[in-house]
Order: sequence, then structure tokens, then C-alpha cells
Amino acid sequence: MNGTTLHKTAADCAEELPGARLEHPFGDDWEVFKVRGKVFMLMTEVPGRPVVILKADPGEAHALREQYSHITPGYHMNKKHWITLEGGDGVDGELVDELVTDSYRLVVARLPKAEQPVDPRTYGSSTRAAS
Repeated sequence: MNGTTLHKTAADCAEELPGARLEHPFGDDWEVFKVRGKVFMLMTEVPGRPVVILKADPGEAHALREQYSHITPGYHMNKKHWITLEGGDGVDGELVDELVTDSYRLVVARLPKAEQPVDPRTYGSSTRAAS
């Protein structure tokens, strides 16, 4: 997957998530997706390479970095809790959708229960694909 496709795939996934909003608080070069005011995905170019920055469980983030050469610590973010994804071999739409949804669920889980647009424990599980 190339960088342009990466950004489009990630944005398409994020836009379908309940309560997700696109903002540009850092200017036109950064697309920031939030749920209830909390960031779950950022997209930009680092120098000239499109990247997607996502929240990830620290253990999973480490495993992803070990498994994929196109996943690195979060650019300008907490390196333990965020990952940077670039397009390349092994990066496909399914992986991008999974990582975007996981990032969203991690952020939703930290919101007060009354503000959660979905149940983060069940949203995005295999039951969603069946519906």
C-alpha cells in the first residue's frame, strides 16, 4: 500500500466510527481525528512520506514494531502508547482498519461511560463484520 492509499484507507475507516470528527488544530498539514474531543488518529507527511499516527496498547505496539518494518514509535507522541504507520509491504487495508479501530477503542475506553458512543469492549469485534 502506498502513502496516498494509506491516508485514504485510514480516513475512510475513521469517518465511519461513531462520534469521530476530523479537525485541523495544527494547520492544514495535519488531519486530526477525535472522538468526544480526544485524539485517536493523526495524519501528516514526515518529510514527504505520508504517515498515520495511532494510539496502541504498549504491549501490542511493541509487537507490531517487531513484526512490521513500516510501524515505528509514535512521531511527536508518547513512544510507548503511540505508533506511526507508513505505507509499504505487508501494510494492507485490513491492517489499517484494525489499527485505526483499535486506536479508537482505546480512546473511547478512557472516556466517562456516559460519553462513550460505543461499548469499547465489544465495538469492532467480529460481530460487526457479520452485521
